[in-house]
Amino acid sequence: MKIYIKNMVCIRCQMVVKSELEKFGIAYTYVKIGEANVKEQVSEEILGKLDTALRKSGLQLMDNNRSILVEQIKNVIIDLVHYTDDQLKVNLSDYLSEKLNHEYTYLANLYSEVKGVTIEHFYLKHKIERVKELIVYDELNLTEIAFKMHYSSVAHLSNQFKKITGLTPTHFKRLKNKRRGTLEDV
Repeated sequence: MKIYIKNMVCIRCQMVVKSELEKFGIAYTYVKIGEANVKEQVSEEILGKLDTALRKSGLQLMDNNRSILVEQIKNVIIDLVHYTDDQLKVNLSDYLSEKLNHEYTYLANLYSEVKGVTIEHFYLKHKIERVKELIVYDELNLTEIAFKMHYSSVAHLSNQFKKITGLTPTHFKRLKNKRRGTLEDV
C-alpha cells in the first residue's frame, strides 16, 4: 500500500516519516520523497494518528488523486534540480510525462489549475534556488555553476537569475544577509 505525503522535499523529511512509521509499528519497504510503501493495509484510525504526528513536522498525508499528482510533479522537479547532476536528455515535458505516466498537457493544466503557476515557472524557480545555494557555498564560480546547472551560458543564467530574483548573481553573492528560502516556500 502506498501512502503519499505532502511537503516531503528532503532527506530529513524522509527520516521523519521513517521514524513516525516505526513509532506506529507500520512496516515499510521504502520511503522516498513524497511517498512511502507500507507492507500491509493500515487502518483509517492509525492513518489519522500518523497524519497528526506528521503535521507537527510540516508534513501531511494526502488521499486526493489530483493533489497527489500535483505533489508528484513537484517532487520529480525537486529531485531533478536539487538531487541529480545529470542533464535531461529530453524536454522537461517528455521527462515528466514519462516519469508520471500522464500526458504533459494534462499535467500542465492540472498543475496550473491547482497551483496558479506553470510547471515551467516552478522548475525555473527551483533552478534559481539551486543556483543561489551554489553561490552561497562559494565553491564554484558562475561559469562552473552555469555548466553544472545546464545553462547554455553565464549570460543565460544571469538573465534568468535577475528575472526571478531581481538581482544579478554577482549582486546576490555580495549580499551577506540575503539567504536562500526553504524548498517548501518556493
